[in-house]
Amino acid sequence: MGGSDNSTGLILAVLSSGFIGTSFILKKKGLKRAAASTGFGAGHGGYTYLQEPLWWAGMITMIVGEAANFVAYAYAPAVLVTPLGALSIIVSAVLAHFLLKERLKWMGVLGCVSCIVGSVIIVIHAPEESTPTSVEEIWILATEPAFLIYIAATLSLVAALVMHFEPRYGQSNILIYLGICSLMGSLTVVSIKAIGIAIKLTLEGISQIAYPQTWVFVTVAVLCVITQLNYLNKALDTFNTAIVSPIYYVMFTSLTIIASVIMFKDWKDQSVSDIASEICGFVTVLSGTIVLHSTREQETSAAPGAATWYNQDPIKAIEEDEHLITVHNTDYFD
Repeated sequence: MGGSDNSTGLILAVLSSGFIGTSFILKKKGLKRAAASTGFGAGHGGYTYLQEPLWWAGMITMIVGEAANFVAYAYAPAVLVTPLGALSIIVSAVLAHFLLKERLKWMGVLGCVSCIVGSVIIVIHAPEESTPTSVEEIWILATEPAFLIYIAATLSLVAALVMHFEPRYGQSNILIYLGICSLMGSLTVVSIKAIGIAIKLTLEGISQIAYPQTWVFVTVAVLCVITQLNYLNKALDTFNTAIVSPIYYVMFTSLTIIASVIMFKDWKDQSVSDIASEICGFVTVLSGTIVLHSTREQETSAAPGAATWYNQDPIKAIEEDEHLITVHNTDYFD
């Protein structure tokens, strides 16, 4: 790993992972409370979670984490910062074990260790950050044919997922919501990196505010972040946190690294051995997330026409001539 800039980016990325991992848990608890009080969750288009303090606590924690991540991208390449997001999976898995009662088994612990080992390998072999001298240089990189093709492919896939696949499979296939989040997230990262570099140059006395390209990157980042948050909320409300976190990490990180390598040419000056080591480290992290995912308990959601009894007996189908009521206040049973 080279230079003090990379070290600063590393520290900020680790702190960011801690905050973001915690935010998953706080937001999940807020979403659960909102759904329990109204019976209509974010996964079905509800927005009552906006009135839940725990959700906002998670949102603020995520903003702090993302802010640290934002600054980290200004100091270190995406191929270093993004994979360290695996640490947020470890944080969320451990906290989910204690706070959400989503069990973390011993193989899950092994998965966490694999994530850490892979992250260390990536840190050791990460490329040095090469900071452009103006936002115009970044704009030239963003408008090269290879990256324009990536943008076109990404937006086409997002449009297909939103218009065709989400209405049909959104509630049953986690890849729909997280696919949208991850695809838009890759564009978010390259935009945020451009903004971070512009801010860094401005603070150093080379103002980038007057460049229209700066504001284009800001607009793209805002639109992508809003889209990400909307579909991430739907994924968290519909599926188990222990499943959402690792799958989102794998998809988001893979696409972000691809986007960054295409746009910023992170591997341009690296040796083949360093690139191979980074790939091996990344594969180790991915393996850890897969192990963690495969050993965690999945949430069971009652299908329409079924009821879960208060004593946690298995789900029982409702007969056509049965009439049941929903009780939201569990104090009724005391």
